Amino acid sequence: MKKLYTEEQIIGFLKEAVAGTPVEELCRRHGFSEASYYTRRNKFGGMDVSDAKRLKALETENSRLKRLLAESMLENEVTREALRKNGDRNS
Repeated sequence: MKKLYTEEQIIGFLKEAVAGTPVEELCRRHGFSEASYYTRRNKFGGMDVSDAKRLKALETENSRLKRLLAESMLENEVTREALRKNGDRNS
């Protein structure tokens, strides 16, 4: 699914709502649902653009580390299985 708005744009929309623009009008003007507005407000509410960029960088790093951990665990399991089979053969 293609993202229509950047984090910077979303934060701008949220600041418009804080400044007094009614949520219904804001959603109609920018073409998203009220549910999307509230979801984005929960994720980005109170953030600045620099905070959003930092959040995105941390999420990217976290996914990279999770992938490395999964690969390492798989490699360990394969090694254990090979050692078990090798031990059975030597008995």
